[in-house]
Amino acid sequence: MEFIIRGDKMVITDAMKEYVKEKVSRLEKYFENSQDVRATVVVRVKGKNQTVEITIPLKNFIIRSEETKNDFYEAVDKASDVLERQIRKNKTRLNAKKTKAKEDFVFLDFAEFEEEEPNEILKRKSVAVKPMDEEEAVLQMELLGHQFYMFKNMNTGKAAVVYKRKDSGYGIIEEE
Repeated sequence: MEFIIRGDKMVITDAMKEYVKEKVSRLEKYFENSQDVRATVVVRVKGKNQTVEITIPLKNFIIRSEETKNDFYEAVDKASDVLERQIRKNKTRLNAKKTKAKEDFVFLDFAEFEEEEPNEILKRKSVAVKPMDEEEAVLQMELLGHQFYMFKNMNTGKAAVVYKRKDSGYGIIEEE
């Protein structure tokens, strides 16, 4: 597994890099070609809190975890545990989708931010959307840990957004 480890407004020591590699390398057992897998780890500091974001883009899916703790090592432990739980929880669904998917895709990745002024757009992203069915979009949203996910509905050919509802179900918004 290849690692890209960087600090956002902080210096990452060799000891920190080794700890991240040790913890995230445990996930190699779940990947067929682990030498082709690249894990990107970004560490941010805000006050006393340290945020560790681990993103692993696979051929057809992206798994991601972001954890904030007072201690760097706790954040790494929690983030790697969350990734492992995501993989184990969705292992059969991932294997079933592996044969259906035919191309890589870009995912929405909205960083957390504090709102400075109401109604001010603080970040704008352009994304390429992949045609997929609703079930695959829900799976991708869950793997990323997002509240919503934009995709092109392969059944209707229209742009759509799947989102988590407060009543623990899912909803879909589709263009007319």
